Amino acid sequence: MVDRGATPATAPAGSVPDDWPARPELTLALNRMGGFDWDLDTGVLHMDASALELFDLSPEEFNGRLSGLAGKVLRADAADLDAQVTRALKEGRETYSAYYRIRAPDGSLHWTYTQGRIRRDGEGHPHRIIGIVRDAAEELGHSIGRRDENRLSHTTIVETLTAALAHARTVQDVVDFFRDDRAVQHLGSDLLVLGIVEAGRIHMVAEGPGEHYIPGTRWTRIDDNFPMSEVIRTMAPRFIESRDEFARSYPWLWERIRDTGISSAAYLPLIAQARPVGAIGLLYRETRGFTQQERNLLIALSSSLSQSIARAMLYDQEHDLAEGLQQSMLPRRIPEVPGAQIAVRYRSARMGRDIGGDWYDVIPLPGGRVGAVIGDVQGHDTQAAAVMGQLRIVLRAYATEGHAPATVMARASSFLHELDTDRFATCSYAEADLSTGVVQLVRAGHIDPLLRHTDGTCRRLPVSGGLPLGLSAEFGRLDYPVTTVEIDPGETLLMFTDGLVEQPGSDLDEGMQRLSAIVRDGPYELHQLADRLCDMIGERVGEDDMAVLLLRRQGAATQGGGRLQQHIAPADPEALSAARHMIRAAVRAWGARERSDEIELVADELVTNALLHTDGAAVVTIRIITGPERRVRVDVEDKSSTLPRRREPGESGVSGRGLLLVDRLADVWGVESRGSGKCVWCEFVVPGRHEGARTVAGPQESG
Repeated sequence: MVDRGATPATAPAGSVPDDWPARPELTLALNRMGGFDWDLDTGVLHMDASALELFDLSPEEFNGRLSGLAGKVLRADAADLDAQVTRALKEGRETYSAYYRIRAPDGSLHWTYTQGRIRRDGEGHPHRIIGIVRDAAEELGHSIGRRDENRLSHTTIVETLTAALAHARTVQDVVDFFRDDRAVQHLGSDLLVLGIVEAGRIHMVAEGPGEHYIPGTRWTRIDDNFPMSEVIRTMAPRFIESRDEFARSYPWLWERIRDTGISSAAYLPLIAQARPVGAIGLLYRETRGFTQQERNLLIALSSSLSQSIARAMLYDQEHDLAEGLQQSMLPRRIPEVPGAQIAVRYRSARMGRDIGGDWYDVIPLPGGRVGAVIGDVQGHDTQAAAVMGQLRIVLRAYATEGHAPATVMARASSFLHELDTDRFATCSYAEADLSTGVVQLVRAGHIDPLLRHTDGTCRRLPVSGGLPLGLSAEFGRLDYPVTTVEIDPGETLLMFTDGLVEQPGSDLDEGMQRLSAIVRDGPYELHQLADRLCDMIGERVGEDDMAVLLLRRQGAATQGGGRLQQHIAPADPEALSAARHMIRAAVRAWGARERSDEIELVADELVTNALLHTDGAAVVTIRIITGPERRVRVDVEDKSSTLPRRREPGESGVSGRGLLLVDRLADVWGVESRGSGKCVWCEFVVPGRHEGARTVAGPQESG
């Protein structure tokens, strides 16, 4: 009978031809016939008293499961019966039948016959098998010759092994198959050993059933006097047909295995591309000779296994090479950032040898700020990893140069477009000021991040987005909207790639809801939470890479002393727009909403003057000054030493109004000479920040 969870395999119809003639002795067999009812959904197997008697089991000894019959059916016949039932289920047949042998307590073998009818639900899925088992000794006797038995049994072995190893991808997959106690049942032997050549030695990687390594044989040399060493040296099979032959040829090994009852064995070299990659040994407790037909079939078995191992070795080598390339392009370490706790994780896909272009990065910035990047290059190959490495470097360079988040994204898109590649990439970039909690977010075709609050609740942050990197440059749409939010101390920003939430059979929203629930119920400690997210995809077969970046703001809420700074290059409208967003969000976060329009207007005027009347960039800084009166101070620095002066513009004048506007709106302003330029500053008296005054600025269009 078959394990419902087993992979269907193709196998012959049974140990006896389907056209076996009816015999008068069938009437006698009816005296020893029982019935069974097998629920495939629950795995419960009910057998009546007569059926249990055929298996020499009492009702108390039987556990009501298929495992309760383990060891009763001869291994070779059990594998054949398993294949017969599996094929009937797979092909949609209504019935199956087979002959097999049951071992009695005294060691003798008795032929038994089973016939089952498969019940299916309305959709055609099998859910129940009802059938009979009966004694077939009188019917068959000894009419089936040993040669036919062996021929059918060994043919089944080769087919079963080929089917089982068809989906093995790694060497570990192959090893796990042979470590399974059912492997000896599939192969028709009593014991097996599997060794693989590694660094000029033989590594015993599997032995079954169970593990009982003989001391000194886990690692052996190719020139040792062992049967496995011999077949690897000669690249020819070795068949041992008696205990005397075993003792005579390999005395040291025989002294250590004689108590296992082994009487014969077949050792087969595993050869791929004209070189030995390992060897397998099939050991039998019965003394037996190997016919030429049996030898040919076992050699065919070793050939199939050799190809599986060679393919798995190639997979491991290519995947290790590709994964090593990708890992070398990810940051080797995450920098310590004052005011923040950061955790990152990367998990590669295991569905194939290819890798992806997922990446993360953490970029310390001046003024207590930090940049966080998460992205995914299209494709799953070494080119995707190479493009990823280049993108990570240029994004870091643009961010550390002081460009605004929208500018960083636009320039990265132009860079990717200019590369000689047809790849595009999705990406999210967050620039966080850890003293104020103000975060500017830019998204290029990527998944929205999540925000976990201090009470454990989790929500999706809707971030306005532009086209993926590369595509936005190709279509001339380099304007990336900036979304500004504020995160409180203890809150966590979660950025990730789609491999974490997407899986076959479900849409993105379902994946996001599932992730939000895991984050909500997950541990508070950041690295434990990151590990829990990795476990989330470990519970299913991953088809895509996954990268995760968690950023938690630490420290107490800022009541005063907050500081934000933005570098604005000439002819960079995205940077100017980002500075406006920064000022607006900071002023509101600091509880000065009623004066936000005035502060933003004055700061914009000072920055515009600096860009128009000087040849260089401007740096705008906004901060809180505490004292008798709480003030917001705006500083705009440039490299020109020429001091501005206020003048009346006249009725038709188009210039001269800037400083007049500053003078009217600001409570106080002035100009300071700096060693390499000047600073124009202004201050605004603002009320103290009220409890619960936290605000979040929604998406703002850049440009």
